[in-house]
Amino acid sequence: MKTVLIADDASFMRQMIRDIIEPEGYEVVGEASDGVEVVEKFRELHPDLVMMDIVMPKRSGIDAVKAIKAEDPTAAVVMCSALGQETLVMEAIQAGAKDFIVKPFKPDAVITTLAKTIEKGE
Repeated sequence: MKTVLIADDASFMRQMIRDIIEPEGYEVVGEASDGVEVVEKFRELHPDLVMMDIVMPKRSGIDAVKAIKAEDPTAAVVMCSALGQETLVMEAIQAGAKDFIVKPFKPDAVITTLAKTIEKGE
């Protein structure tokens, strides 16, 4: 079972992601509500994949991706962004994110993106 760390400052978004991915066989091993916490949890949990919002308190998702990739260049990170954040998405990809998902989420797109991202990393 593939492990996932979910980072979003909105608890309802973390729950929504959990509700989409758990029935598909992913194990959510942790959640983070800000960019500092996600880096700490990544160090602690070593998940197969991180799903992270771009806009978060304390440290942006882009800074958090850079920190995670500095520690583990093979880390698989998928960024989540709201419509209209294309510039931030490109920054996140340049910082090391493997892919992105646009909010509001379409469950099929979330599952397809996670499967594709994990496949690339193996």
